[in-house]
Amino acid sequence: MVIIRPARQGDIDSLTGLLKILFSIEEDFIFDETRQRRGLQMMLDNYRGCVLVAEADGQVIGMCSGQLTVSTAEGGPALLVEDVVVLPDWHGRGIGRRLMESLGKWAGENGVSRLQLLADRNNGPALDFYTKLGWQTTELICLRKRLSP
Repeated sequence: MVIIRPARQGDIDSLTGLLKILFSIEEDFIFDETRQRRGLQMMLDNYRGCVLVAEADGQVIGMCSGQLTVSTAEGGPALLVEDVVVLPDWHGRGIGRRLMESLGKWAGENGVSRLQLLADRNNGPALDFYTKLGWQTTELICLRKRLSP
């Protein structure tokens, strides 16, 4: 039996392992355990964010996260979805769908009218997954600029 629940402090090791898997797929990110642990801690401490886990037999097998932003286009909150990942042995069992549905429910409870996410353009399975869930591509592209610490 798989349950979806909010992440807890004790999940950080498992979540870090899931991020290592995710970042091995995404070309724009490099896994750095110290950074990912720090980011996860910040997410867990952020009341404007949500980290959910999928758990089976006491083991964290998947996760997703989202953060509230203010959208001038929407005139209210939007949710930036990040870190959607399920252990490979658990793919195809509806776990990712349940995680995303639960995150959508949390977003709705927080007044969100639009969810958005970034996906690696070369990750066909992920893009197919999002399409099956009703996500649509846009004409927007992602740009980024790194600042010196």
